[in-house]
Amino acid sequence: MTDWTEKYRPSSLSELRGNNKARDALKEWAETWDDHRDAAILHGSPGVGKTSAAHALANDMGWPTIELNASDQRTSSVVERVAGEAAKSGTLTAGGSGRRLVVMDEADNLHGNVDRGGSKAITEVVKESGQPMVLIANEFYDMSNTLRNACETIEFRDVSARSIVPALRHICKQEGIEYEKEALKAIADKNSGDLRSAVNDLQAIAEKSERLTAEDVEVTGERDRSSGIFDFLDALFKEEDAQGALQESYDVDETPDDLLNWVEDNVPKDYEGAELAVAYDFLSNADKWLGRVQASQDYSYWRYAGDNIAAGVAAARQGDKGGWTRYGPPSYWRKLGSSRANRNKRDYVARKIAETDGVSMSTARREILPFLAAMTHHCKNEDLTIAMTAKYDLDAEHVSFVTGSGKDTNKVQNIVEAAEELQEEAAVEHSGGAFEGSFGSQSDGDSDADSTSASEDAETAAVEAEASGDGDDDDEAQSGLTDFA
Repeated sequence: MTDWTEKYRPSSLSELRGNNKARDALKEWAETWDDHRDAAILHGSPGVGKTSAAHALANDMGWPTIELNASDQRTSSVVERVAGEAAKSGTLTAGGSGRRLVVMDEADNLHGNVDRGGSKAITEVVKESGQPMVLIANEFYDMSNTLRNACETIEFRDVSARSIVPALRHICKQEGIEYEKEALKAIADKNSGDLRSAVNDLQAIAEKSERLTAEDVEVTGERDRSSGIFDFLDALFKEEDAQGALQESYDVDETPDDLLNWVEDNVPKDYEGAELAVAYDFLSNADKWLGRVQASQDYSYWRYAGDNIAAGVAAARQGDKGGWTRYGPPSYWRKLGSSRANRNKRDYVARKIAETDGVSMSTARREILPFLAAMTHHCKNEDLTIAMTAKYDLDAEHVSFVTGSGKDTNKVQNIVEAAEELQEEAAVEHSGGAFEGSFGSQSDGDSDADSTSASEDAETAAVEAEASGDGDDDDEAQSGLTDFA
């Protein structure tokens, strides 16, 4: 399937979204090049339109383009042969006369001895160029002072959400996609600053929905927090060798547990047959190391899991992979209803439990929280829910999460208010036992019946947990649930 970021790349500077000041400066640089004959550095965050602007400028000026990727071809000999020849003459355009634009992408990926003279060679080419040159850089200050001083610099700022929406609307119109206005705004807000990511998200959602809704965007809302995860998957499955994939994984804002889920779900989209089997074998090894982390709480084992997830899966690849692949969040999260927001709530409650009961986060999350959710389901046992809220000092949002009540209902608000009163009483009496006091306050037969029922449910659940779980975790879980039992 055609990548929409390429399909809808602007063909003229007038079509460029946002960065009007940078656009005008680039146009002026090109129109007056004969007077100054300087190269230009376009710098700014990824996805803001630097490369698109360079090609749009070439179309406007009628200049053929010659591209050189600095990260792929950056030794002094290659730079002098390709960029140097292109910048000095018309050899690479069959001797044609007139101007041509030399575009060097990733010009900030030139670092000392690694490039074997590439940085110095580019600086010399820039100074001696007989043709307009544009250098593209994400990190302006990663370039040498000499190179920066030899060029005119033009900064591209992050594209505002207000500028992204019209671009998304245009694509929807061209592709015949029905949409809610709120959906486009949500995509723009989520990717504010990065137009390319916004277009990628639009394409991913449009592939699986006949009509774009704000709810569709919310479901795929992981992208913003998962910094670089889609680029990492692309590099892992298609581009990098084992060492390169491992290096790429260090820059991904995901724990090995979540990274395993991302890779496990998306690898079948690019791998097949024997290579897929080998990849899953490495992922199985990673899962074993993560199990050791859970059992021992020794996080030094994470690196072995990471080796298998990144280097192992990359090494399993057979042959070249091309084209565009739509990657998505792990189905494991969707099955558990664990969007990023829900996982944040879960971890918040688990942290409260861990601090109060003196257990680990892992035990609180896996052993105690499910008991609390079962016993306070939909706040049916109101006294027990109040006691839980008071003991762990939960607010309405997190009470709704634990009890499965959904949004903050009036009942949840009443429970939070009652829990605050219970905390005040406990503080005055210096009892220190919010749960214990709550059971003593029950006054009628129904409340006693609810208490007895909840206690029996807890005891039954505890027996089942003991039969299926590990000893140490079970001991911790039982100590945290003593007040209930």
